Amino acid sequence: MNKTSLLAAAVLTATVFQAQAASGPEYLMVNKSAQRLVDDATVNALFAEIVSAKMAKLYPTNKWGFATQVEGGITQANICVVTARVMLLQRNLPVTTKLLLFKPEKSATAFDALPNSTEAQCRDLAKAKLREANLAIKAALVPE
Repeated sequence: MNKTSLLAAAVLTATVFQAQAASGPEYLMVNKSAQRLVDDATVNALFAEIVSAKMAKLYPTNKWGFATQVEGGITQANICVVTARVMLLQRNLPVTTKLLLFKPEKSATAFDALPNSTEAQCRDLAKAKLREANLAIKAALVPE
């Protein structure tokens, strides 16, 4: 290999590592939420708000993953009822699998009800409760 090729390979490798560092640690995330309340993109965006290098140091991405579950909806009495749970779970080794062991190390749950609500208000409540559960698990995992 000539010097130009080696330099180009080094720059490309450095760029990939910088992009990974900028995007934060990549945890295995399993979303088992009701899609009518929160979609995968919303769950991933809210989870990205709490992930940090400090969390990855305490709970390495090759050993731990997260699962989320948001359930609920509007009752016959027109009340939006929502519960959101976030769990830290061990990965099933070897890491090449995309499986988590359902033995939560830590979990956080938030729930609420909103009378006389629309579907949009119910989705907003679900998003707020998921954010609250995310912040609670972050507080439990990463000391300030």
